[in-house]
This record gives sequence, C-alpha cells and structure tokens, in this order.
Amino acid sequence: MTQQPLQQLIIDGIQDRKGRGITIVDLSEIESAAASKFIICEGTSSMQVASVADSVREYVQKHGDIKPYNYDGYANSEWIVIDYGDTLVHVFLPEARQRYNLEDLWSDAKITEVADLD
Repeated sequence: MTQQPLQQLIIDGIQDRKGRGITIVDLSEIESAAASKFIICEGTSSMQVASVADSVREYVQKHGDIKPYNYDGYANSEWIVIDYGDTLVHVFLPEARQRYNLEDLWSDAKITEVADLD
C-alpha cells in the first residue's frame, strides 16, 4: 500500500465530515510565507468546524501516521488551525473566513479550488 500525500489525506478528512469550500493556497514560491501550503475550508456551524478539524487530525493520523505539531481555535471554533509543519489547515465559519480572507491576503500565491462532494 502506498501512502497518500499529506494534502490528499487532509482533503479526505475534510470531506469525511462534509467540510466545504476547500481551497489550496500554494505559498512555496513566497519567501515571507509562514508555511508552504494553506488548505482552507469551512463548516456551517461552530460544531461542524470542530468536527471537521477533529476529522482531519484523526484521518491523517489513521491513514498517514502523521500527528500535527499543534492546533488551536477550539475554544470558540470560529477558526481552527492545524499545524503540519509546512502545511497549515484552516477550518473556518463562513463569516470568519470572509473577515480574514486568507485567499486574498495571499493572492500572489497559486490558488486551487477543490470541488465540493455534493
């Protein structure tokens, strides 16, 4: 069995709990970026945001044997970030995603949209 790349494991974990609006921001060509890649998505409620973040952590651990270095944001589950070193996963409520607008902030990066499953 070949191991899936981290990016695909994260996407599968997001989709497992019906996370939507998945966007991959490739920051590898930007020197000032905090990571090489952002994977951004959203849930419809704070409960779903926490559930999607849990799913990512559990799925990546189970199928890739990779634990995050850290994670934060569960206190209000408006924006949870999971740190996999060179990849940061951002799980937002829609309002918080619009407010922080990471895709526009890093608009000089290569941005790829992943189609929702349904």
